Amino acid sequence: MKNLKSTLVVAFIALFSNGVFSQVDAIDKSGLAIGGYDVVSYQKDHKPMKGTVNFAEQNEKVTYYFTSKENAKAFKANPKKYLPQVNGYCAWGVAEKDSKFSINPETFKVVDNKLYLFFNGDINGAKVNTLDIWNKDESKYLSAIDSKWAAIK
Repeated sequence: MKNLKSTLVVAFIALFSNGVFSQVDAIDKSGLAIGGYDVVSYQKDHKPMKGTVNFAEQNEKVTYYFTSKENAKAFKANPKKYLPQVNGYCAWGVAEKDSKFSINPETFKVVDNKLYLFFNGDINGAKVNTLDIWNKDESKYLSAIDSKWAAIK
């Protein structure tokens, strides 16, 4: 019985870990942004938090979910303050590869009050976290990202 419980715990952790590194589209086919994560929480709470349909707001035909009425209200009052850079695509992918990559909403960085999201997952069996790459030469990527985004958006 003890072995069965241990096996179930390990299986649960394995399933949960897989979910942590799941990639999402910046905006999915239904128009939901960044997998339903609350864009205000990245700056207000300094962590990613999954929002809910109960606190949804639209901005330019894209739906954003929030964890609270207060966060939804803050977003509605000033969306530009909270919207992720490069429409929520992987910041490194835009700045370095001139491409739109999916992102892991749990892999982020706020720089000068701007939210940047990153790819963090498996590519051909290798773990790749583009935030780690970004951090090695952040100033280079920050100086390039706006012009690169203008060319590919």
